[in-house]
Amino acid sequence: MPLPVIDPKLGFQTMYQPVVADLCRYMKAGLGSNLHSLYIYGSVARKTAVAYQSNLDVIVVTHHQFEENRQTLFNTLRWRFQKDFPYVTDVSIKTALVSEIASLDSLFSWGFLLKHCSVCVHGDNMAECFGDYEPSWEIAKYWNMDVSDWIPFYRGKIAKATREEELIEAQRQIAKKLLRASYSLIMYKDKRWFDDPVECGVAFLKYHPEKEKQIHRLGILLKGKLIPKRSVIGLIDDFGLWLIRQYEKTEFRIG
Repeated sequence: MPLPVIDPKLGFQTMYQPVVADLCRYMKAGLGSNLHSLYIYGSVARKTAVAYQSNLDVIVVTHHQFEENRQTLFNTLRWRFQKDFPYVTDVSIKTALVSEIASLDSLFSWGFLLKHCSVCVHGDNMAECFGDYEPSWEIAKYWNMDVSDWIPFYRGKIAKATREEELIEAQRQIAKKLLRASYSLIMYKDKRWFDDPVECGVAFLKYHPEKEKQIHRLGILLKGKLIPKRSVIGLIDDFGLWLIRQYEKTEFRIG
């Protein structure tokens, strides 16, 4: 059964409409004819963004590289948004070339991201180059097989955090990623796709009810409540290492 796509006709939340419009104006002015298309993904694309909590996640597709002014362009955009739209916590930007996306090597990377997780807000929609996707281990492992890399990275961020705001944000990030990776582990059996981390946790528990306590604790971290470092690191070491082993076992079994 094909995975759902985000309805492009469904308008963005009222407070995010000027954000997207300003993004398009800025990128068109900054990149000119080099800009092929722009996409929004994440909570803003799904129309579930929360003010002062949600990032604006952007994909910029160009015809050619633009390394000479890339950093200045993006830093200026972030500065403008911080001033004009303070309820947008950050602007996360991915870039790609038209030739990269059109490649067969991008089937489970850019193809899946554009087709099922994004909304085109400017230019020719490259998602139309790809057919519908079905839940598969290939998708799951592409997006999460690096779990053994990012778990220690975020564990380190939490261990080194010195400010309360920094610690809370790192806790939210690792909780979000662990919940999504949990569902991806069983997606090929469940035959659905969820991007919302809470929904991911609920669906995951149907297959691993013994992990209810860990999923519940990740849900608490997701809410932005400050939890003692020792407890968070203990949760990461317990559930995170279990998740790593499960990915390795599943990859060995399915390949």
